[in-house]
Amino acid sequence: MIKHILFDLDGVISDNSDGITNGVACAMRHFGIEVPPKSERLKFIGPPLHDAFEEYLGLSSEDAAEAVVVYRKYYKETGIFENEMYEGVLYLLEELCKLGYKLYLATSKPEEFARRICARFKIDGYFTFIGGATFDGSRGKKADVIRYVLDSFDISPDEAIMIGDRHHDVHGAAECSLPCIGVLYGFGDADELTTAGAVSLAETPMDIISKIKEI
Repeated sequence: MIKHILFDLDGVISDNSDGITNGVACAMRHFGIEVPPKSERLKFIGPPLHDAFEEYLGLSSEDAAEAVVVYRKYYKETGIFENEMYEGVLYLLEELCKLGYKLYLATSKPEEFARRICARFKIDGYFTFIGGATFDGSRGKKADVIRYVLDSFDISPDEAIMIGDRHHDVHGAAECSLPCIGVLYGFGDADELTTAGAVSLAETPMDIISKIKEI
């Protein structure tokens, strides 16, 4: 029986695409790289930033680390506020808590930023714990964050489920023996999520409740 629900942040709880893609653009300009349209920068949402800068921009590990520093400076001062909570999410969190589920955040975003975002939206009280990545990269992969949340509360994988919008969420959950429900209102699509192994797909935030009950 599912008792614990782990949520991704970007693409599930809120749309922070402007803040993230603007931060990426700032890092690209720092290296003299031509900035493509926002639609082409959306792929940076989901994976750990260091990995994304290496993979998508061809930066060395050292330069990718520098790009992350440039990005985070912009994000901390400006990008974190370029963010809107998805319609229906507040009601979703309220209903899940009423049903007795324990809610957790498990995001690849640095934990400090995740806590500030949840506090700004006044939804931090719905979560038993807000778990995120570390600034030094020691906890950066999605599986690392999920395992951190599970271990912090001695949660059995048999009683937990992940809610995410990208294949990184699905794969990270699988590494921790958790099923994952994919949401289609975020930044991934049905093909990406089903190929990764999502057990179900939710069209809207409120669909998540019925999908959890079906597990």
